[in-house]
Amino acid sequence: MRFLDEARIRVTAGSGGNGCAAFLREKYRPRGGPAGGDGGHGGDVFGIADEGMGTLLYYSSHRQFRAKHGENGRGKTQHGRSGDDLELKFPTGTIVKDAVSGELVADLTRDGERVLLARAGRGGRGNARFATSTHQAPRRADPGQPGEDRELTLELRLLADAGLIGLPNAGKSSLLARLSAARPKIADYPFTTLEPVLGVVAVDAETSFTVADIPGLVERAHEGRGLGHTFLRHIRRTAVLVHLVDLSATTVEGALHDHRTVNDELYKYAEDLAGKPQITVASKADLPTVAESLPALRKAFADRNIELMAISSATGAGCRDLVMRIHAEIRTLRAATAEASVPAEE
Repeated sequence: MRFLDEARIRVTAGSGGNGCAAFLREKYRPRGGPAGGDGGHGGDVFGIADEGMGTLLYYSSHRQFRAKHGENGRGKTQHGRSGDDLELKFPTGTIVKDAVSGELVADLTRDGERVLLARAGRGGRGNARFATSTHQAPRRADPGQPGEDRELTLELRLLADAGLIGLPNAGKSSLLARLSAARPKIADYPFTTLEPVLGVVAVDAETSFTVADIPGLVERAHEGRGLGHTFLRHIRRTAVLVHLVDLSATTVEGALHDHRTVNDELYKYAEDLAGKPQITVASKADLPTVAESLPALRKAFADRNIELMAISSATGAGCRDLVMRIHAEIRTLRAATAEASVPAEE
């Protein structure tokens, strides 16, 4: 299924039915009276987060959504039936904004979270509502109110505990395939990953975390160059970044430059991205040229107060240590977040 993380839709809530102006006509009630019923309310439009969806692809071909209108009121004080609500399912992690004002409508981060997107119109009152002791034959009936009509933009940001970042062909897809059951495309040329891929990594029988393979960044990605600009938004949801550095086709100085390039792009796109916790990893450590240069690379990163881990996705060397390190970082961040959310005692 093709990945799609942006869409624009139009939602229209149902209009209320008109109130009825009618008078009772029955054999044994010759004087009758007002008997117009109320119109039914229209249906609301709701958005619901569904973790079973992974893309906004459906909304690339379905753009107009309209809830049911309320029925008109009838004689004998019969009220019109209210219109059914319309529920639209979005992938968990979808941000909904008003397309005109840019106002944030909802940030759906929890499965089953429900938000009102367009409010329905109320049904009009029938003339039976206006009868009084001094005005016993009112002919007034209110029209139904129109439903709210809105243009909305949908933006999906993947919900992952950790994100794999690095230049193209740094070994991110290979690492994800080694750590999880995900099967991203793997080849020896850049940009084999054309869309983010999620994988679930098992720590033990009861504990796991999610990892997102973000398509490779290049210099000036924040300006739209390459594929990085399209998918940088997905990194913002992650708690920890795993920064892969490929030493197989470059020197120690080149690896340092590559590391700095990716971090510069993160900072230029959004300053908060550069401040996320990072685990720096040298990939392809099974290759003789990489193993030979690793000591010098470790020292170069250590001089910059950066700890360097080394892994081989081909042999699995170092991968278990990396999983435990990622899990420890995630657990620390979750504990800090939980502590910050607890209100202080007065």
